[in-house]
Order: sequence, then C-alpha cells, then structure tokens
Amino acid sequence: MRKYLFSGTYTSSGLKGLAVEGGSSRIEAAKHSLASMGGSLEAFYFALGEKDFYIIVNLPDDVTAAAVTMAGCISETFSIKSTVLLTPAEIDAAVKKRPNFRPPGE
Repeated sequence: MRKYLFSGTYTSSGLKGLAVEGGSSRIEAAKHSLASMGGSLEAFYFALGEKDFYIIVNLPDDVTAAAVTMAGCISETFSIKSTVLLTPAEIDAAVKKRPNFRPPGE
C-alpha cells in the first residue's frame, strides 16, 4: 500500500455543504470513498491557512490516487492535490541508488 498526503481547498459550494453537514461527516465520506478504492484513511485534519484540509491516506497505487483526486476535483466542491509520501526505509533504499548524473555546467 502506498501512502499519500492529500491537501485541498474548498470552493464556496463545498464550504456551504460543510456548514450543513459538519466536519465529522466529511471524515466518514472520505473513509467510504477510500474503502471503495481498496484504501483507507489514516488521518484527516482541517486547517486554517493556505489549505482547508490535509488527509493522509493509504491506497494501492498511483493510478488509484489519481482517480481519487480527479473525483474530488470533478465534484467542483474542492480542489485537491496528492503527494506521494515515502518512509525512512524507502529513502534509505533511494540513497543507495546512484544515477549517472551530470550537474548543469560541469
């Protein structure tokens, strides 16, 4: 299972819906949506600032993550972006790989 950070911003219609349903119902909706794609919700936080929410999810693969983010954006109630999260062990594996890389100007 891959881990993703979803961050997003509600549109005015999304905020109106949130005002009617409340925050807890969004968590349940996210759990249901993710489960329908073979995934799960790890954490869901509302935020004040640049983004309205941050969600950490587990999904089978990048294609599934893209499908989930597209569904959210198509709803026109929020815009959402996904970020792949890596574990410390995955970074350990990455630093052992050495690409044949030449910096610009060298």
